[in-house]
Amino acid sequence: MSAVNRILEKAERGERLDLEETIMLYESDEIEKMGHVANQLMLRKNPDPITTFVIGRNVNYTNVCDVFCRFCAFYRSPNSKEGYVLSDEVILQKIQETEDVNGTEILMQGGVNPNLPFEYYIDLLKKIKKNFPNITMHSFSPAEIMKMKEISGMSLEETVRAIHEAGLDSLPGGGGEILDDRTRRKISRLKGSWRDWMDVMQTAHKIGMNTTATMVIGFGESMEERALHLLRVREAQDECIRNSYDSEGFLAFISWTFQPDNTNMKAEKQTPEQYLKNVAISRIVLDNIKHFQSSWVTMGPEVGKMSLHYGCDDFGSTMMEENVVSAAGTTHKVNIEQTLQIIREAGKIPAQRDTKYNILKVFNDESQKVAHDFIMQN
Repeated sequence: MSAVNRILEKAERGERLDLEETIMLYESDEIEKMGHVANQLMLRKNPDPITTFVIGRNVNYTNVCDVFCRFCAFYRSPNSKEGYVLSDEVILQKIQETEDVNGTEILMQGGVNPNLPFEYYIDLLKKIKKNFPNITMHSFSPAEIMKMKEISGMSLEETVRAIHEAGLDSLPGGGGEILDDRTRRKISRLKGSWRDWMDVMQTAHKIGMNTTATMVIGFGESMEERALHLLRVREAQDECIRNSYDSEGFLAFISWTFQPDNTNMKAEKQTPEQYLKNVAISRIVLDNIKHFQSSWVTMGPEVGKMSLHYGCDDFGSTMMEENVVSAAGTTHKVNIEQTLQIIREAGKIPAQRDTKYNILKVFNDESQKVAHDFIMQN
């Protein structure tokens, strides 16, 4: 039996993979085998033939940033004439438009803007919650939180508690990239260490907030760094569970590929196969995270559909608006009807969820026929 087969059988038995075994999977090209095992592990945690999605909107409230990531085509320097900060009125209007189509989630992120006082975030969150009490604010990356800590003069825990009390419901995993400092120093010297990113997430877990974790491949990182990324996320999730925090920790894991167009960093684009392999290995290694999101925004709907058989159980957000990835030349967008169709074509039943993965609506009439046809054909 090959080493890869032994590793996959170990995972199927519910045993944990270590660093060396994870690296061996990354070095293997037996992607379909990994996808099969990842799909089986996904079904153990999510046995219903349902793929969820959330109706949400990205609100990029500012593009001013003093971190200067080499891989980002969205930011403008603090003194740039092209820099902006959206007015509160524009932000509230965008949220109203989201509610008007039964949206439930706002992913508000921007640059790390040194010109905004901490009170800006507190006041804005309070205003949003006053006007939209039923909207979930799944907003701000760890890098933005660290800037808030700096400008507020408070401790990290005090900062996170303050914005949570003002109306921040959960934290997205933006800025995770690769959780190893060799690559982080190469691609974003000023962004902070992997430990900074994790400290924000673990602080959020400690005070009862849920978060998500992310990973971006294709920066020239080693296979060991990819493996370390996964093990560090798994260890942090273990700690959340062990300490019985009033939080589910990382509710979901999302990976995607670096998009080099229009950026200051040139690299060869990762192939769909490399993305699907990363999705599968992530599901196999991260045995303590229930939900994995497909990254159709960067990979396109067709690859997103395939990822639903490589370990993903969720199609992410319908993404009414998105400016960061699209600034790098990636413009895959789908509306709600397309989302339903793609999920059905994958042989799954689509269901709208909220940020906490509670099912709000199952679209099962036409889905049952399409799912039946898919099963019969395969």
